[in-house]
Amino acid sequence: MNIPADRQYTAQHEWVQISGNVARVGITDYAQDALGDVVFVGVPTVGTVVAAEQSFTEVESTKSVSDIYAPVAGTISSVNEALGSEPELLNKDPYGAGWICEITISGDMPSLLDAAAYQALLA
Repeated sequence: MNIPADRQYTAQHEWVQISGNVARVGITDYAQDALGDVVFVGVPTVGTVVAAEQSFTEVESTKSVSDIYAPVAGTISSVNEALGSEPELLNKDPYGAGWICEITISGDMPSLLDAAAYQALLA
């Protein structure tokens, strides 16, 4: 299971990579594997204000539909438009080309897991 050390994680299996006040968000390798073949990603709308731990979109696979939760509070500032036509990017490259959105952070940061703590959660 791939768990990059340069990100933080949620117990709901989202990853976040923070640069300044912007958080890039996606789902973990564990999550995409559990989902199976992803067939649809609800690309969120730029400008939407989200609260930490609030569902802001969903991913549909051949197995199920899963909510995706915001790991931080803020405003969606950028989305990965490629997912609209290539939802399988979440399976192929969950930590790279399969990112979902970027959130400009506002408010306090919730407690997130580092790679070691996320690995322990999965064990």
